[in-house]
Amino acid sequence: MFRNHKRIAAIILSFILALPTLTSCGEAGTDRVRIAIQPSAAFIPLFVAKEKGWIEEALRPYNVAVTWNMFESGPPMNDSLLAGDSDIGVIGDVPVVTVCAPGNGVQVVAIAAQAADSYAILVPADSDIVSADDLTGKRVAATFGSTAHNMVEKYIYTAGLGINNIDLVNIAAGDAASVLSKGQAEAVSIWEPSVTRLTYDGSIKILAVGSEVGLAGTNAMVARKKFAHGNPEVMTAIIAQYKRAADELPTLDRETLDAVAKDLNLTYDQLMSVIPKFNYSVAITDEDISALNDTIRFLNENKIMRSKYNISESTDKSYYKGNQDEQNR
Repeated sequence: MFRNHKRIAAIILSFILALPTLTSCGEAGTDRVRIAIQPSAAFIPLFVAKEKGWIEEALRPYNVAVTWNMFESGPPMNDSLLAGDSDIGVIGDVPVVTVCAPGNGVQVVAIAAQAADSYAILVPADSDIVSADDLTGKRVAATFGSTAHNMVEKYIYTAGLGINNIDLVNIAAGDAASVLSKGQAEAVSIWEPSVTRLTYDGSIKILAVGSEVGLAGTNAMVARKKFAHGNPEVMTAIIAQYKRAADELPTLDRETLDAVAKDLNLTYDQLMSVIPKFNYSVAITDEDISALNDTIRFLNENKIMRSKYNISESTDKSYYKGNQDEQNR
């Protein structure tokens, strides 16, 4: 289920340094776009657009079909993008800055959401762990290479601890509940909707949330450069439908909300409690660039990543045709 924390740097470094040649389909004049999606509440507008068929409808005039590729978390989605098996994806800050490293041929094209408090470290309700200090020598589980991984490191640093002070183990995002219930880890770092789902009955509690440790919670939409540059009208249409879904969330019909809740393995009431945690902003702002650059700095300082660059080098704001003032803040 998980691996020892000593392999963290090697795993992520090998991923970052892999610079594949992206030669698969998805160039100019494509007849299909492959959208990578994961069951995170950060991307609820994309689930809405999927349920409504809005993207398929918007791309019909271009004779472009849509394939949805489902992933559990950001790292395997990045593998798909780098292999050329997906064209567009939605991911958290750590996967964003790793997949968009120079030479990987992937760029940020929109901001999916900001939500620091949608990330949390969880412990059993009867746990004696109440602070970062209490994690010393404890087994903490997270998906390596995810924003939850970033959350763990930022949290233990608030107590002056380093990664070697805990036993950080790798898990699949879907295993968070069983890891805690079986005592295979004393704490788990995870994101919404898992935070709400796991804490809903009171058996698991929140130890810390992202805003307490300086986590920006910036999630982005990324795309293969060759696909995006060859099909700008497709990119613009997809981002426009994401924005449409974000704007219509407050007045969305119950049937669609129920379907999205099911997609995220939530009840309707749980979904409605999760949505306010997110700002589905879409436009790429200076604050977003700064937050992602801080993630790059953090990963490099901790020798998890060895690619020092400015995320603006791998950012293209041209596909979102919203209010330009949004992107100049």
